[in-house]
Amino acid sequence: MTKKVQSANEQRRTSEQRYDLEERTAAFGEAIVRLARKIPADSVTRPLISQLVRAGTSVGANYCEADDAGSKKEFRYRISICQRESRESKYWLRMVAGDAPTIADEARHHWREANELHLIFAAIYRNSTTTDRAASKATTDDDKDSLASSVIHHQTLDIRH
Repeated sequence: MTKKVQSANEQRRTSEQRYDLEERTAAFGEAIVRLARKIPADSVTRPLISQLVRAGTSVGANYCEADDAGSKKEFRYRISICQRESRESKYWLRMVAGDAPTIADEARHHWREANELHLIFAAIYRNSTTTDRAASKATTDDDKDSLASSVIHHQTLDIRH
């Protein structure tokens, strides 16, 4: 297989994975909204519901922004927000599970998904930092080709359920 065909295949796989992560974060946000509608609203749970919905839907919105980022710096910033919002979602899910026992099992299920998303975004952020350092050291075209294939390899995550 020629380098040109190989590169096209790698780009296609990368864009498919981007779509999968976009779809996964959207599905997570939708699931959080559905869960929030099941939580009995009272003076204690209203703020929890509000915070949970904000954090849970923000993950996907910021991933879309990262995907369309105009620079590497903006990409890393948006990915860091995704990471923080998924971590915050875990916190609010824990609070909801403790306060609303009727939906505790479902909240725990969504907590696991939030945890997986957090780990994915942490890896993307970490790899984008590693890639920046390696790029500054790459001087020859061969070094740059090697770096490009390394980036694609490191950012390839199996994100399907």
